[in-house]
Amino acid sequence: MGRIFKAILTLVILGALAVVGFAYFGDMSPESSEQTVEITLPGGTSGN
Repeated sequence: MGRIFKAILTLVILGALAVVGFAYFGDMSPESSEQTVEITLPGGTSGN
């Protein structure tokens, strides 16, 4: 019976560490910035 409690306690600790790790590292989205590039298409109209 003691092994079951140790296994449950180990799983609870690992689950808590996983939640903390996800909370810390989960939102690692890159910073976005607007970029503009002017292009000239062949056969297109000129900007005059």
